[in-house]
Amino acid sequence: MTESVHTPPVAGRRPPRGLFDLPPTRRRRAGRTKAQTQDSRAHNRSLLLATLYRDGAMSRADLSRVSSLTAPTVSALVADLEADGLVADVVPRQEGGRRRGKPSMLVEIQDDAVNLVVLDLSHGDYFRGAVTNLRGEIVERSQVAIGGALGDAAYDHVIQLVADLLQRAPRRVLGIGVGSPGIVDDTGTVRQAAHLEWHDLAMARRLTERFGVPAYVANDVNTAALAVLHFRGTEAQNLMVIANEHGVGAGLVVGGELVEGEQFAAGEIGHLTVDVDGEPCVCGRRGCLDPMIDAGHLRGRLAAAAGGERDAILAAAGQALGTVLAPIACALNLNEIVLTGPADLIDGPLLDAAVETVQTRTLAPIGASLTIRSLAGDDDLVLLGGACQVLAAQLGIL
Repeated sequence: MTESVHTPPVAGRRPPRGLFDLPPTRRRRAGRTKAQTQDSRAHNRSLLLATLYRDGAMSRADLSRVSSLTAPTVSALVADLEADGLVADVVPRQEGGRRRGKPSMLVEIQDDAVNLVVLDLSHGDYFRGAVTNLRGEIVERSQVAIGGALGDAAYDHVIQLVADLLQRAPRRVLGIGVGSPGIVDDTGTVRQAAHLEWHDLAMARRLTERFGVPAYVANDVNTAALAVLHFRGTEAQNLMVIANEHGVGAGLVVGGELVEGEQFAAGEIGHLTVDVDGEPCVCGRRGCLDPMIDAGHLRGRLAAAAGGERDAILAAAGQALGTVLAPIACALNLNEIVLTGPADLIDGPLLDAAVETVQTRTLAPIGASLTIRSLAGDDDLVLLGGACQVLAAQLGIL
């Protein structure tokens, strides 16, 4: 695995991240259309891929049994997938006893048949990217320093990073998955990312047109939630991921599905009031969660405080977070809450106080079924969430 770093010149001063003004847009209601023959074929193809991805190598007979598809249909679909290089026959199953006849060949997904290009645009100083295989295993990394770039200049760095990663990919690239800060709609348009001065930036469409590869863009914390759901060993289907490294946001999964909201702003919990007499917030109010637990604000308070006050400051931040999370956990019967961000801030007094506050403010059966854990320092969550976008859209695997 290799890594490349680009350092462009400084292009201006980055404004502080503040409350997003929600754009006047709503989620479009999906229309119902007649099923076409090609729709059924695509669905069945995805069904077989998802089965192999989840359960491992299987014979064609097993695939027919598990999927309820006929044997001829399975054979035809497997032949198509083999032609695309996505699956291949592997060593025969070892049969017990003296069973006669040719042993069944197993069909297996070829994890390295294609590559995915994934981007994490959530960091304040640089954009990060990677090339992965179908299992989210990273084979190449690259990043580009933003240097204070805003608007079109910042987007130019996205183009530079994608171009570099496409060149590094050892296999055909199936798609591009991007986790972007701000409000991102279901077309992959960044409606508003205030600290980058992106407004109605049709990033998915523009990347697709520029590179000839399907591109998918979603909110960065939402993509992190997808990564936890599919790549971080959770059994929960109702979960929330909290990020505090650059502002405060949350990704929400209910019933195994990402919840984005009518205005694509679900999870904007940073400006819920937790202390009416608290410090001023960039949104114009006082006592919001954002200045209580955002990493930059926390570090500022810790730097100004005496050494013995560190644990108390972090515990107060955890209590504020727990106060916000408790009603959400009750309303949605969450089974898992994951905290991400700098490990030196999250792990320890902050996490402990958040857990205690949620437990004391929720009904016992809800609290007993809820796990609150840290994935602080896991820098690949947004990248893996980008992979989830591509796998779901292009192959129907997730």
